[in-house]
Amino acid sequence: MKMPGPDHPISIEPAARRWRATFAGRVIADTADALILREAGYPPRVYFPRADVAMDDLSRSEAKTHCPYKGDATYYTVLVDGRIAESAVWTYEQPYPAMAQITGRLSFYPDRIEVSEVAEAAEAPRRVASADDDFAITVDDVVQHTDSGSGVSQKEHWAANVSEPATGRGGS
Repeated sequence: MKMPGPDHPISIEPAARRWRATFAGRVIADTADALILREAGYPPRVYFPRADVAMDDLSRSEAKTHCPYKGDATYYTVLVDGRIAESAVWTYEQPYPAMAQITGRLSFYPDRIEVSEVAEAAEAPRRVASADDDFAITVDDVVQHTDSGSGVSQKEHWAANVSEPATGRGGS
């Protein structure tokens, strides 16, 4: 295990804006809680919290690597609408103590997955109130469940909110 220092600096800071990762036209990660890791001469990398990644689109791959500064990385393959990005996502599930901030977060190879800051106008998804006080969704949630123009929605359809159609007209 090596420690970051003047000869190999590593910094981790919260992102100032919202970030998204997109593959095959589908948003697979979207967060306002990204971390930016800057390491020596490497390009900055965006780390997404696992809770903000569509893990249903990912499957664990056999790939593994070791970084003397961060620890052991494991990888995921992305599969969306028949398109595959093999081992395009990595995570340090138990990084070295100096890198504890990235524990369990995921990062994407930008040459395989589009990773971008979200424009200011789209930064904070608006909340849509519901008659049910315990339920609210974001506009982004609705958009991701609609047709992207390819003939399929970006996410799985929502479960039905009724068990059977109402009978007759008017009240009961």
